[in-house]
Amino acid sequence: MTQQILVVEDDVALRTQLQRVLTRRSHDVVTAASAESCLALLAERPVPLDAAILDLNLGEDNGLDLIEPVLAHSPDCRILMLTGYGSIPTAVAATRRGAHNYLTKPASLDDILGALSANPGTETPPLPSAPPSLERLEWEHIQRVLEEHDGNISAAARTLGIHRRTLQRRLKKRPSANDYDRDYDRDY
Repeated sequence: MTQQILVVEDDVALRTQLQRVLTRRSHDVVTAASAESCLALLAERPVPLDAAILDLNLGEDNGLDLIEPVLAHSPDCRILMLTGYGSIPTAVAATRRGAHNYLTKPASLDDILGALSANPGTETPPLPSAPPSLERLEWEHIQRVLEEHDGNISAAARTLGIHRRTLQRRLKKRPSANDYDRDYDRDY
């Protein structure tokens, strides 16, 4: 069955690849590179969306801010937040705003389609085989404090008791997908 899918991704190569592969699987795909272009596309597109794949970090914009406008346009749309900045606080924020699922990059097309079709309310994800690393815990704590302060780095730094520049340096050293692989046993 052909689905109407929106892909909002600022990385040109990834956006193009997603569009190409989804189109090959007989989906009607529209793309946007920024929050502004996404909102313009929604305003001029009368056809409701079946699914949307939203990047969390869109340059200066936050993909979380697109969840409500997408759902206002297409109430039955299944929204997947796709991000290289994965953390528990942002996953919780995304689902509270109405995202259907949350997935960290890198992700295969099968992972993306599986996350869009999965029912996270009834499916229990596997538990990690080991406690998270200190770097991951620090990253998730920083993300939670940033979310509490609506992304304001200065206010988050004050709450964390560190200098703003120190916080900015730590944000640039985000954990990679390989760091997360160390935290979880992938042989379930």
